[in-house]
Amino acid sequence: MRAVDIIRKKRDAAELSREEIAFLINGATHDRVPDYQLAAFLMAVLWRGMTRAELAALTESMLNSGEVLDWSDLPAPKVDKHSTGGVGDKTSLVIAPIVAAAGLYVPMISGRGLGHTGGTLDKLESIPGFNVNLQLEEFRRTLALAHCALIGQTPEIAPADKKLYALRDVTATVESPYLITASIMSKKMAEGIDALVLDVKTGDGAFMKKQADAEYLAELMVETGVRMGKKVVALITDMEQPLGRKIGNSLEVEECIEILDGKGPDDLRELCLELSAWMFVLGGGSKSVAAGRALAAEMIASGRARDTFREVIRLQGGDPHVIGDPGRLPHAKHRAHVDAPRAGYVTAIHCEQVGVASMLLGGGREKKEDSVDPAVGLVLEKKMGDRVKAGENLCTVHYNLDARLVPAMRLLSESFEIGDQAPPAAPLVRKIIGAEEFL
Repeated sequence: MRAVDIIRKKRDAAELSREEIAFLINGATHDRVPDYQLAAFLMAVLWRGMTRAELAALTESMLNSGEVLDWSDLPAPKVDKHSTGGVGDKTSLVIAPIVAAAGLYVPMISGRGLGHTGGTLDKLESIPGFNVNLQLEEFRRTLALAHCALIGQTPEIAPADKKLYALRDVTATVESPYLITASIMSKKMAEGIDALVLDVKTGDGAFMKKQADAEYLAELMVETGVRMGKKVVALITDMEQPLGRKIGNSLEVEECIEILDGKGPDDLRELCLELSAWMFVLGGGSKSVAAGRALAAEMIASGRARDTFREVIRLQGGDPHVIGDPGRLPHAKHRAHVDAPRAGYVTAIHCEQVGVASMLLGGGREKKEDSVDPAVGLVLEKKMGDRVKAGENLCTVHYNLDARLVPAMRLLSESFEIGDQAPPAAPLVRKIIGAEEFL
C-alpha cells in the first residue's frame, strides 16, 4: 500500500477502504508518511468530501492512534459536552459541576481559545494555581473523588489529530466538516465516555455562520458517534450575540460562579440547564429533559454544584476560596466605557467583532504561541432588545494597557446597532439533532 495511491483515489472521488485510511493515519502518527502527502490528502478531502463509512473509519483510526481511556472501574455513566466555540461561551465550567454533583462522571478534556473564541483551559487557568496539565493518573484520581475533572489534551490522546490539525491550520483545510468531525469526535471518544452532548453554535460569533452548515456538521458528528456505539445529541444554539454578559477569562469564571450561586444572566443559566438536562438524559440520570432541567436547577439551588466546582479547583491545585470570594481572581487595572450614540433599542451586536476586541485587549490569541492576560475583557451592560438612552454605557471595557485599548474601542464602537424598535426575541436553542431516540 502506498500513500500516493490513496491520495490519487480520494482525488478522483473514489471511496477509500478502512484499511487504506488506517494505513495513512498510522503513517502520520509514526512519521512514515511525509507532511506534504498528508497535506495533499487533506486537500483532497476538502474538495471531494467523505462518505459516512470513510468518516467513521477516519475517526476510529485517529481515536486508536493513541490511548483510549478506560473508566470501567467507576460505577456511574461517563458523559461529556463539547462546544464548537463562541463568544462568552463558558458553559463547561457550570455544567460539569452540575452533572458531577448529581452522581454522573464528567471526564472533560478541553482546548484553548484561538481567534475570536475563548477556550475553557484559558478560563480555568485564570483561577490562581489551577493546573489543567494533569497526568493521566492525577486525572483519574480527581475524577474518582469529585466525579469531574477538566484538563487539556495529553500527548497520549489522539496524537494523529494533533499532527493533522497543525497541517490543516497552514493548508487552508480547517473548514472541512469531515475533518472537523474526525478531529472533535476522535478526541471525545478517546475520553472513554458513554455519552456526549454537542453544542453546535451558529450565527455571527460562531465558526458556522449559517444554520444549515451548523446542522450538517451536527448531523455528521451525531452519526459518527452513534456508529461508534455512543449516545450522542447535538443542540444547535444561537451565537448572534455573546452568551451571558462577561467576556474574558477571569470575568467569565466570575460569571460562572454567579450562576452556581443562583444568580447571573438568564441566557447563560437557561443554556446551562438545557445542556445539563440532556447530559442527564443520555447518562441515565433522568428520564426526560424536563426532569433533567429540574435536577440541574436543584443542584444549583442546593449548593451542591458550587461545592463540586470548589472541590475540583482544590484537587487541581487552584485556590478554592475564589468560589466565595471572586475578588481573588485577576482583575484589570483600568475601565473604559462604550457609550450609545443615540437613544433607542439594541437591535444587533456584532458578536465576532466583540470577540476580536477582547482578543485585542490581550484576552485571547491570534496565534497559538501568544500569551493571554487573564484579567482583561468586557462586560456587556446592554444586550439585544434592551432600551438605551443617548450616552448610556453599552459595554464596560476592563484593560491593562492603553496601547491595546485603542483598537479594541474602535471595534466595540462599531459593534452595537441602535434602532427605533426592539428586535424579536430569538430562541437560544434553534434545533436538536438526534433527539428522537431519547424522547
